Amino acid sequence: MSEPDLDLVVFGATSVTGRRVAAYLAERTAGTELRWAAAARDLVKLERTLGESGIEAPEVIAADVDDRQSLEAMAARTRVVVNLVGPYTRFGTPVIEACVGAGADYVDLTGELPFVRRTIDAFDRRAREAEVKLVQVCGFEALPADLGVLLAAEAAAQRWGERLAEVELEFVVMATPPGMPRASDLFSGGTIQSMAEITGDPDAARITDPALLIDDPAAAAAIRERSPIQVRPRRGAGGSVIAPMSPAAFINPAVIHRTATLVAAESGARFEPFRYREGMAIGGPAPTLPLRLVAAGALSGVQASMAAAARSNPAVRKRLSGVMRRRLPGSGFGPAADRLEDWRWRISIAARTDGGHELGVEIDAEGHPGYLATARMLGEAGLALADRENTPDRAGCLTPATAIGTAGIERFERAKLRFALSPA
Repeated sequence: MSEPDLDLVVFGATSVTGRRVAAYLAERTAGTELRWAAAARDLVKLERTLGESGIEAPEVIAADVDDRQSLEAMAARTRVVVNLVGPYTRFGTPVIEACVGAGADYVDLTGELPFVRRTIDAFDRRAREAEVKLVQVCGFEALPADLGVLLAAEAAAQRWGERLAEVELEFVVMATPPGMPRASDLFSGGTIQSMAEITGDPDAARITDPALLIDDPAAAAAIRERSPIQVRPRRGAGGSVIAPMSPAAFINPAVIHRTATLVAAESGARFEPFRYREGMAIGGPAPTLPLRLVAAGALSGVQASMAAAARSNPAVRKRLSGVMRRRLPGSGFGPAADRLEDWRWRISIAARTDGGHELGVEIDAEGHPGYLATARMLGEAGLALADRENTPDRAGCLTPATAIGTAGIERFERAKLRFALSPA
């Protein structure tokens, strides 16, 4: 194969998140020799969308998920494809197939875990043989949490020669845009349509399995016993109430446990799962505790309902999935432009080792978690993979943390995502 002439292609650049990834790359690569292109099915729409957004892409490419040759031609020209064409259950496989065939690394932000499981089954061996990295779930879910937990695990091993035994992760929103919150601030059309795909998926019942992405049966059984996913609210430190993660409480755990098993297998160490819990911390003065408990209970109810729907009769799930596709918002529904910039949020990771030592990781970020921050970190992740000399020498179906590694974690400061280990 000829040497690619591009470092990165953003496929699906007309989507809400895709155009923001393109905007980040246009700013991030200005004055550098990095080469990228924007790709979509309709070049006229793509050029109009980029122009209306004030984005100057060095090149535009026509590619369509229904046109295998166009995907192969796109993948052959680049080191990395960042895929924003979802739902991935319906549209992701042809893009992955093209990337593996062309030797291009692949990145997406899917949260459709049954699709991720099938991708591992179908492509992991082929990608390893082709020395290709296939990196999924690489947005707000699950890049920050995955990198943060791996950073803690590596620090524990280096400082004390110990493994993690327990990990508690709390996500808290520090600031939001002024004015009344809107439904579009929390749920995007793309997320809703992904939920519809998951609901109708033949493997939907497996989404609550923290070991869904684990290949070794013994390791999977140990994870299920040690670290089951729980969605009921609980009290946190400082009077906070911990609600389940939103929009889904079942994504990060599966990715983080896969990272742990991949790292253990690579080192030849015996795998011992750690107990992992996460949630959204809802803080406030003491008099607001009843209201915060009600809010956490409502969020828990949403997650429990999702799990119940996933376990329901296949015919019922199929009908429900169809209703969700037709009646609920689709791609393009999301926060207005003036609701993206003023978000400030933090992820706090508290870890304890099997020897009793404690350490933590603080992750501070700016921008709407599901849109602006995700677009920035996805663009930076793509650039990191294009820099193959400074990322781990691994291939196959990888997690964000195993694909990117912690050695260059400071690069995400450009994406306004800052990691700090404590005690330093």
